[in-house]
Amino acid sequence: VFDGALVEGVKHFQKRHNLDPDGVLGARTLAALNVPVEQRIDQIRVNLERLRWYLHAIEDEFIFVNIAGFRVFWVKDDAIVWEQLVQVGQEFTRTPVFKDEIEYLDFNPTWTVPPGILQRTVIPGLKKDPDYLEKNGYELLSLDGSPVDPGTVDWQTLDGFPFIVRQPPGPDNALGLVKFMFPNPHLVFLHDTNARHLFDRTRRTFSSGCIRVKEPFDLAERLLRDKDGWDRARIDEVV
Repeated sequence: VFDGALVEGVKHFQKRHNLDPDGVLGARTLAALNVPVEQRIDQIRVNLERLRWYLHAIEDEFIFVNIAGFRVFWVKDDAIVWEQLVQVGQEFTRTPVFKDEIEYLDFNPTWTVPPGILQRTVIPGLKKDPDYLEKNGYELLSLDGSPVDPGTVDWQTLDGFPFIVRQPPGPDNALGLVKFMFPNPHLVFLHDTNARHLFDRTRRTFSSGCIRVKEPFDLAERLLRDKDGWDRARIDEVV
């Protein structure tokens, strides 16, 4: 009988498998229920091997993003001391797997549009509408950082793209109000977001590869806890 206790059991199963915990036996829930235990064991083996690649020589304290689980964890002395929801890359812009060291924080960041997004979105947008940058709140700069008037460029005949497209700081910035920097060749970071409503979704694959963190200023405060003068009041004042 599909009674209240069984509904709660289905919700618990759905939470564990990153499904909407609505207690309804939809197609995705049924598919997950019907995965054989042998396949789950193989899945655990594969992911333990993945973990070994990156955690075998790591220090006693680290921040770990579970990309498939849409969560970030702070681990210290083999215990989770902090965790939060994240948004990660879409299917065609997946978040890469690598490790690096957080070096600094950037409050009120600008966002320089990376090459992939330029090719996929910005350049086609400019060819359709010369006012594309202004409508989306972007600045056009030369490679040396000087402002360029988009109206002076013939986007239809342009060969290459000798410009920088940048979004200025502010609440509408794609990186939000704080960025956690570990410079890497993937151009992927932890950061805030201007699309906070998407944390309400169960499957949070929305970014172009970066990791968007819910409650990022809680993380910032914890990271700066041992730095003189960097309490939450100072952070809020800077922002």
